[in-house]
Amino acid sequence: MATIKLPEQLPSPAQDSETLRKALDGLMHDGKAVIKVLGHRNATQRKIIRETYQELYNQDLIESLRSKISHNFGKAVVWWTYDPPERDARLVKNVLSSKEIGTNELQVIVEISCASSPHRLLAVRKCYCSLYQCSLEEDIIAYAPPFVIKILVALVSSFRYDGEVVDLNLANEEASKLQEAVALKRFDQDHVVWILSTRNVFQLKATFEAYYQKFGNHLYEDIKDFGNDLLESLVKDVIACIASPEKHFVEVIKVATDGWGTDEDSLSRVIVSRAEVDLMKVREAYMDIYKTSLDQLIKDETSGDYGAFLMALLGN
Repeated sequence: MATIKLPEQLPSPAQDSETLRKALDGLMHDGKAVIKVLGHRNATQRKIIRETYQELYNQDLIESLRSKISHNFGKAVVWWTYDPPERDARLVKNVLSSKEIGTNELQVIVEISCASSPHRLLAVRKCYCSLYQCSLEEDIIAYAPPFVIKILVALVSSFRYDGEVVDLNLANEEASKLQEAVALKRFDQDHVVWILSTRNVFQLKATFEAYYQKFGNHLYEDIKDFGNDLLESLVKDVIACIASPEKHFVEVIKVATDGWGTDEDSLSRVIVSRAEVDLMKVREAYMDIYKTSLDQLIKDETSGDYGAFLMALLGN
């Protein structure tokens, strides 16, 4: 359930390119004009605009945006302008190029692996190979912390069945296997990794429900004291992204905006990456959980062109 709103009368890609060219010309950029175009175009339209801009002006629109717009607005609008699989591939590369790969960094890879369709994940993997001349799996093995490599490689290389097929007997059987892993504090076992990385989303939801019915707790509540905070957080994020992606992203937003200051990178990532997927569901879940609107939170936590751009992606 996407939130962005498209104009009733859509300008041609050439007209949009000209508007952007004027908005980015000179010493100062026209943020409102950039938002009026890019904040109200879907992925297919943005891709055509980028191609048209290159043809007309012999410049990459991404580079023009990056050179003229800085700070949070610049980063958000650049991420948005990328074709979604390219955006995800670049986000993963940024994570794997980090000096320290912690919980927030691993969360990005889990989201792309577990909150995307199998076809989208495959497109990300292909794009990664094209951009960086190696596979995503190779870079995970080379740069990720050793104790999370097995599960990360399994998640990114999976192609789950995309249909609503559920075997309740299997769900009960695998719920028991997961409980055994909880008791042993070993979620890196091969059969556990195999369950989490290969079963279709509907099957896994049935398994999580069977776990709750049999053992009285939700699976993510029982995952604690593994002796490795990164592995514990990663597994919890896997379960959350599969069980209820919208609730997972609500919590990412909440953490990003709690306390002093705002984690704009995490906030932008959620709004940008989910605006054409399920941001309407995220908005509804935020209201259900916190009894206040996500729109109001964005207004309170952001300002200027950056805030206006995120609000445009929210459909305002």
